[in-house]
Amino acid sequence: MENLKYGKLATSAALVAVLALGCSEKDALSGTLPSSGTAASDQGGVLTGKAAFADFASEKPGVRRHIKVTDLPEPYATESAMDFPRVVPRPEGALPKVPEGFEVTEFASGLENPRQIATAPNGDLFIAESRPGQIRILRGMKDGHPEVTEVYATGLKQPFGLAFYPSGANPKYLYVGNTDAVVRIPYSNGDLKASAAPEHVCDLPGGGRLTGGGHWTRDVKFSPDDKTMLVSVGSISNVHERPDMADERRANILAFTPEGKGERIYASGIRNPVSIAFHPSTKDLWTSVNERDGLGDDLVPDYITRVKEGGFYGWPWYYLGPNQDPRHPGAHPELKDKVLVPDVLLTSHMASLGMTFYTGKAFPSEYHEDIFAAEHGSWNRSRRVGYEVIRVPLKKGVPTGEYEDFMTGFTTPEGNVWGRPVGVAVASDGALIVTDDGSNIVWRVAKK
Repeated sequence: MENLKYGKLATSAALVAVLALGCSEKDALSGTLPSSGTAASDQGGVLTGKAAFADFASEKPGVRRHIKVTDLPEPYATESAMDFPRVVPRPEGALPKVPEGFEVTEFASGLENPRQIATAPNGDLFIAESRPGQIRILRGMKDGHPEVTEVYATGLKQPFGLAFYPSGANPKYLYVGNTDAVVRIPYSNGDLKASAAPEHVCDLPGGGRLTGGGHWTRDVKFSPDDKTMLVSVGSISNVHERPDMADERRANILAFTPEGKGERIYASGIRNPVSIAFHPSTKDLWTSVNERDGLGDDLVPDYITRVKEGGFYGWPWYYLGPNQDPRHPGAHPELKDKVLVPDVLLTSHMASLGMTFYTGKAFPSEYHEDIFAAEHGSWNRSRRVGYEVIRVPLKKGVPTGEYEDFMTGFTTPEGNVWGRPVGVAVASDGALIVTDDGSNIVWRVAKK
């Protein structure tokens, strides 16, 4: 689950690779670490059971995993670890790793805490830089880098979600998910500077550094018919430890009119639905979720799932169906059989953030309308996990339960971290764009 504090690494991945994984010292030090599932995945197999649980040394492009509820341990099967990532400078010449046939390049650097991305109809890339409270535009490409880099708007409050409205070729507004409100800025195609001050649309439960607690990201999306604005709002706590701090508007996906009226709860019991997106063909709403901490290395899995309107996903009393959180024994038995099981379980504590559907034409056809999601990386696990971009394969919009490591290599062999993926978007030329707030770089993944 996402946490912005950094701590000191206590283990050596290279030593573990030599002693436990059986690789050579040379490979361990160079970062060429074997995966327990490499052979199965290379042969078209899928890692299942205990082998499906990842760590930074086993994450490798093309490795596919399928975690099921029946694979999960009991609560407290391991102690709850606190291993905050130590972010170090990117090693000279280091690049993320992608599957054969793709290439990754450094598209832009020197950004300030780049987070979510939205592609404008004219191809401009809008990037929320949350910490300085601004939005930056990257336009065009020349010699592998943007032709224009411009700060579009400033003075925002931890902006995260970005959405153009209405849909189509000529939106009139850019909507922005601040941590305490949704605002909108008048927009015309080609604008490089905001033409007016942000207009308040609706209040949201405040979080993060503004009010001293809780998950602070707010994603914003519009329904395919443009009639409903959806906003994701994470919980104020890990697992409702302080009922006096409860806010019924949190740990939900909220729905409004585009004018910010008629607020209602679209789906509830979702601890931190960081990113939301509508499938381009089925029109289903999906979300990527950071689940709770404190129950051990492999509980509770983060997940990516379709969202059922009116659905309840368990937080804080239950998880992944009728499994009661031991910190709330006997609480709300009337809800036990109402808890929905998510579609795709990820390795616990990966901190799944931005997600998008691949709608470009540059990747092979088997990637069409699959999900790409950014995994920011763990802090509550004894072996690091995440720090990658994953692919979630779909069959006509229906998940298989599997996910695949796609873009990895943001860690050193020793387990230090130099990159942390946050946002993903499809550029107008079909490339996959990835923001990284560990190295403050925007990456571009394209077909060779």
